[in-house]
Amino acid sequence: NDHFNYRGVIGQLNYLEKCSRLDISCAVHQGARFVSNPSLEHGKALKWLGRYLVGSRDKGMIYSPGNQSFDVYVDASFTGDWDPAVADWDSDTARSRTGYVILYANCPVIWASKLQSEIALSTTESEYLAISAATREVLPLMELIQEMQRHGCGLTATTPQLHCRVFEDNSGAVELATSVKSPKMRPRTKHINTKYHHFRQQVQEGRIVIEAIGTEDMLADILTKVVNEETLLRLRPRIMGW
Repeated sequence: NDHFNYRGVIGQLNYLEKCSRLDISCAVHQGARFVSNPSLEHGKALKWLGRYLVGSRDKGMIYSPGNQSFDVYVDASFTGDWDPAVADWDSDTARSRTGYVILYANCPVIWASKLQSEIALSTTESEYLAISAATREVLPLMELIQEMQRHGCGLTATTPQLHCRVFEDNSGAVELATSVKSPKMRPRTKHINTKYHHFRQQVQEGRIVIEAIGTEDMLADILTKVVNEETLLRLRPRIMGW
């Protein structure tokens, strides 16, 4: 009902989320999708998010540096926003959501929660597209660290660990990414070969190691959907330190 500037609030939340509040990434991105024509429900959601921030206004990102290495947690929600009520006229509900957080020395440096640019046809494909997006972010960081090493910044060698959440029917994503010597291409996955195998050489050279990880340890889970309180309280301390 226009009693506050929805677009302006979203702009402020975007700034806050990218600076220090990874925990609101998914909610902010969802809200940002409707800045051109927000409804009353979107306004209520923004107020709910505001109350959460008021209750944690003294919080931010607490860094506890560890070993100088990269850890990338990447996850995807396959068509998680699909809504049959609006699917006929809103194709975005068929898009999967990518979420990833890149940690260096155990400290978050880059994170994202966003819809994938194209519609995935399976859980395997949505997870694989998420891995591709995350590696496009971490590879330049690796190059930067290597350049700093060459200039004598005293950094140790780094081998990033790329963690991928594995569902029962999602082992294909790990299989596609790790079967470098004998790629497993099937009729439903062969189209992926033309665009999203850019990081496989890095896997072959050992610069990136892809590992399966359990659901309970997937830090990027809070970036693919708005999670319940139990999940938030379990994962937030491991990422943000509180």
